[in-house]
Order: sequence, then C-alpha cells, then structure tokens
Amino acid sequence: MSATPVDGLTAGPAAGPSRRSALRWLGAGAAAAGVAGAGTAAGWAAARSGDGEAPVVTGAPVPFHGPHQAGIATSVQDRLHLAAFDVTARDRRDVADLLRRWTGAVERMTRGVEVTPGGAAPGDAALPPQDTGEALDLPPSRLTVTVGFGAGLFERDGADRFGLRARRPDRLADLPAFRGDALDPARSGGDLIVQACADDPQVAVHAVRNLARIAFGTAAVRWSQLGFGRTSSTTPGERTPRNLFGFKDGTENIAGDDGAALARHVWIDAASDGAPAWAHGGSYLVARRIAMRIESWDRTSLGEQEQVTGRHKISGAPLGKATERDRVDVAALPEGSHVRLAHPDGNEGHRLLRRGYSFVDGSDGLGRLDAGLFFLAFCRDPHRQYVPMQARMAREDRLAEYLVHTASGLYVIPPGVPSPTSTAPPSTGPTSAAHPGQYLGQALLEG
Repeated sequence: MSATPVDGLTAGPAAGPSRRSALRWLGAGAAAAGVAGAGTAAGWAAARSGDGEAPVVTGAPVPFHGPHQAGIATSVQDRLHLAAFDVTARDRRDVADLLRRWTGAVERMTRGVEVTPGGAAPGDAALPPQDTGEALDLPPSRLTVTVGFGAGLFERDGADRFGLRARRPDRLADLPAFRGDALDPARSGGDLIVQACADDPQVAVHAVRNLARIAFGTAAVRWSQLGFGRTSSTTPGERTPRNLFGFKDGTENIAGDDGAALARHVWIDAASDGAPAWAHGGSYLVARRIAMRIESWDRTSLGEQEQVTGRHKISGAPLGKATERDRVDVAALPEGSHVRLAHPDGNEGHRLLRRGYSFVDGSDGLGRLDAGLFFLAFCRDPHRQYVPMQARMAREDRLAEYLVHTASGLYVIPPGVPSPTSTAPPSTGPTSAAHPGQYLGQALLEG
C-alpha cells in the first residue's frame, strides 16, 4: 500500500510572537537554508518552479506563485482539511469575484499573515472581523491551498449555469461506478474543491474556515474531510509513511522534483491532451474516501496480511525481496495481491501522484472505528491513469475484502497564478495576488 498507483490503497481518515514577527524570523533562517530572497516577489517566484520543492524547512512558508498550484508536487505536509463547495450564485461574475477574493486570501495566508490587513481586529468593534483569528501567532506551517473545479461548475442537470459548458475539459467526466462502491452522494462531488495542507492542523482548518466565510452568499460547503498522518510522500529521501493497516505507503510515488515524470503523468498539456487552453499546466484530482475495516484486518494473520498486500510489513520490501526499494517483480507476486494489481508494470506504465491522508471520524453504533484512507491523486488523464486500474482492483484485489469506497470526486485543477515580474513585495490587498487582477481560474472565467 504505497504510492502512485504503486501500492496505492485504492481497492474495494500562552501568547507568543505575532505571525508577522515569526515570519521575519523564519525568513532569516530560510536564507541559511538556501532560499534567500524569498521575502521579495522575485525571490518567492524563484523559490518554487511548480516542479517540486526545496528541502523541507519546518514551519516555513511555501511560495504561492508559479506555473502550477502549490500543494501538488509540494513536499507533503502532515495535516489535511479538504472541503467541497456548491456554488449558490447565479451570475458568472459572482464566481469570478469569489475566486479573485480567494486568491488574495490564499496568497496572504500562505505567507502567514491575516486574510486582510488588520482583519482580526477591525477598526470598528461593531463589525465582525475579516479574519477568524485562530491562526494568529502561529507560523505559516508550510500551508498550501489548492483550488479546483468540479463538473457542476460547467453544467448541472443539463443547464449551462455560467456559460462555461463549452470550456469543460473532456476528461472531466464522471467516474464510472466501481464494483463494491457504497458512495454517499452527500459526501461526493461539488462545484469547487479546496485542499488545504499544513504541518499544523489549526493552520489548515483556519484556511478552509476563512475561505468558507468569504464564500458566504456565493458558495456553501457541501462536505469536508480532515486528514492526518500523510500516507504518501513526494520527497523520496524522507522515511516512507505507514497507513492505518501498518504497511508502508508511498514507496514509489512520483517525486516532486522529477520534472520529467510530472510532465508525463501529472501536468495537463493542452495541445497534446486535447484540453482547453485555460487548463494547460493544471492537473486532475481524484478524491476517494476509503473506509478500512480495521477490526477485521487486526484479526488477520501477519502472513495473510503480507500475501494480500504483496509487501513485507516491517521492511516494506516486495515479497521475496530484502529492502523496500528493491525492484518489484509483478509476475512473482501472489495473484490478486494489491501491489501486483496497482503497480505501473501492470497498468501500462501509468502512474499517479498521490497525497493521501489517514482519517478517524469517531466510531459507529457497534463500536467499530470509522477510519480509513482519504485517497488523493493528481494525474494528467484520470480516465487512462486511474479508471482502468481501479476497475481491475475492484474486481480482483484481495485487499478489497477490507475496504469500502464511501465517497468520490473528480476535479480539474487550473494552473497557478503567474509569478510577478517586479521585485516589489506581494500585494497586501484583500482581492489580489502580486499582480492586480490575476487570480485562480481567470483564464476559464474571462477567456
């Protein structure tokens, strides 16, 4: 149960210094870590190309600007707060205004400052704050916020709601029903998706909470999910994390600095993929909530667990091999084992970039844990890279006995906001990033 599709578990969760002063302190340390100049717009642009991140600096900010949105190839943080929204407005201009305001808020929050200048303490105490305040005094914690669009933004119940139907990518088609699915419609889909990742759960929750507040009157939260204990990594040098079944997860995930693999498997190429120009440099996100039958698994022998998985539990090595990184011989693995079915060698070489998280949402009426994997995977073509693999796994994977897919979503992720061309600091305005008027999804809504 590792990465990509490889081993992807998919078959079938006291007052201190101000945030501004903390950011100044972190900026000084960042220079020693090799990211000097990140305090200027030019430095921030140079710090992130979108094809991976520099080595992790605990608590440091992740630059917002770049050709791709942060939170995809970025080094995976420890915490997740993901939320899907339904758009309630009827005018396309309202959607554009929301995304413009979201972009400005995200750019500021990822720098570790308030949503608007003085937002937690408005000049008039009779007014509500424009920043909810629970992240004051906390460092940026490598916060990233990734925004995407569901099919409902382009068309709902046959209606071209915002005049965007002709701009819908062909690949943004509903995922088929897979064998064993038990999907809850109320926890699936959504017109907009927001993925907030950070090393501090309060920073991630603060981001989604404030975007939901900004969206009031234009969009409403449809469903959300908290996650912890990342189950994959985009940084090969880090220790491979384990999922709730106790197996290493993410052994062969796409590395965030592997530009060739990202170009081949993750980033949309509009010309080659037949996608609209506005989506070039973006990606697709597959989100699946997978309940893990923890109690049944815990009563299964170690030998059976390893046969079902296709890896040794302690070392993470493929069965019959000595170390985790030893080459997987798909044909030598047991029939129906998870790794054999998920590995790229059994899926025409297709790979996914995974950013999954574990979840535990309490327990059911019988005292069983409501726990599992919130599967998140970015790819260039979900109907070539994900659907055939998942269909096969749903039919044949022995691990499916212990899994139930309970929620699902497919979204197109637009490219990032272009880097600023000046050396001036990023804008402090509430409705813009470094370039006034540039915002996430602008090419879709105004193109």
